[in-house]
Amino acid sequence: MNKILSILICFLQIQFYIPKNPVFIEPFTSKTSIYTHKHMEKIKSYIETNKDRFLEELFGIIRIPSISSQSEHKKDMLRAATYYKEQFLNAGADKAEIMPTKGNPVVYAEKIIDPAKPTVLVYAHYDVMPVDPIDLWKSPPFEPKIRDGKIYARGADDDKGQGFMHVKAFETLVKTNNLPVNVKFMIEGEEEIGSVSLGEFCENNKELLKADIILVSDTGMIASDVPSITVGLRGLAYWQVEVTGPNRDLHSGLFGGAVANPINVLSKMIASMTDENNRVTMPGFYDDVLEATPKERELLNKAPFDEAEYKQAIDVEALQGEAGFTTLERTGIRPSFDVCGIWGGYTGEGAKTVLPSKAYAKISSRLVPNQDHEKIARLFEKYFVTLAPKSVKVKVDSLHGGQAYVCPIDLPAYKAAEKAYLQTYGKQPVPTRSGGSIPIISTFEKTLGIKSILMGFGLESDAIHSPNENYPVEHFYKGIETICRFYTFYAGEMAK
Repeated sequence: MNKILSILICFLQIQFYIPKNPVFIEPFTSKTSIYTHKHMEKIKSYIETNKDRFLEELFGIIRIPSISSQSEHKKDMLRAATYYKEQFLNAGADKAEIMPTKGNPVVYAEKIIDPAKPTVLVYAHYDVMPVDPIDLWKSPPFEPKIRDGKIYARGADDDKGQGFMHVKAFETLVKTNNLPVNVKFMIEGEEEIGSVSLGEFCENNKELLKADIILVSDTGMIASDVPSITVGLRGLAYWQVEVTGPNRDLHSGLFGGAVANPINVLSKMIASMTDENNRVTMPGFYDDVLEATPKERELLNKAPFDEAEYKQAIDVEALQGEAGFTTLERTGIRPSFDVCGIWGGYTGEGAKTVLPSKAYAKISSRLVPNQDHEKIARLFEKYFVTLAPKSVKVKVDSLHGGQAYVCPIDLPAYKAAEKAYLQTYGKQPVPTRSGGSIPIISTFEKTLGIKSILMGFGLESDAIHSPNENYPVEHFYKGIETICRFYTFYAGEMAK
């Protein structure tokens, strides 16, 4: 069966499938798990007894300003890696080490209880986004504060809060003698800059990283009371562009109106990238997009979604996107084009009448299955320069990218995750497609030959990448419990 047909079938399978008659699974019966209800009570008791320590240890990693995109934080990257290494050893790992890459190091840890048993490889990242604009934070971004039941700090959700749940779930299972499978950990420090060194690390350590499934918590849930499993991620292409006019900044009075202003030109070029229907004008951009059928779109739009609440949460009066598609479709099955930052000229306090020499922008495009990020990167580089007049020079740098990812719902790991959420939340989780990207996930499948299961616990309101990022304390604890259940159910599924 060819690749396109496989993707189409998978798409049909995963679009918000909910069983007609979901049945609550009895806790840890012989048919669902190798453990008894008594074992789970022991696990929950350990979490409850140690919850304050778990939270304070999470705060320890959050306090390290591990911003991978800023060179002044290079030492903080090593500090964060060292912190994770110590946490794994304290949790009961057989070994934990900091492994070098061409960029920031990878923390590797493992506990092999029986080579004949299944192996789970846990992936997370210890790097975080920059905190700008700092004046919008209500509390210091690297000094975690709890307000209204939420942890406020950079990395509270993405991905220290979610990644650290795995450390504590692992500790809980080891200390209560309930770890049913082998576990390996790969915690990197470059996810927020495109995991630029991790592909080579995986290529060079295939034997070390051998596993049956990769487990990731770097995605979200529909709502606190609506558990969901992410079964699709959009791909990503990312560029930085530079537009140069005169060879130096000029007096805007003496030269304004006679010399091209790079900021004006760049603004017009960017505006030309989309048409009146918010479709990308780049030739070839949509050539490989797999168009959803009416039935697929109907299933997609059955997911719980309140547009009024959505707009209120982000304080906008109206939504905007590609004409002819709903919000869920625009963020789940359609590609997009966005300017992530634009600058040039004088931006300091007060006025300075200057016609700038240069203007810059950072631009990203979210891609859908079957769109190749390298092809899109080349198309953009070729097309964007054609939009510029002869009065300026244009430079385009492709920074990073990654393919889209789709996870079938018939995997043993998906079934185990489904049961784990159902046990913790009392509700059948909804399979969803995320508008976000984790570029390295597709690399894992290509290089290591391993599928990933995405068990996220974040919310849209967590404001990841923004000022006042936050993460509900309850989600931190429920995440630990759900992950513990996942291991148990996964062992059962793999034993069938």
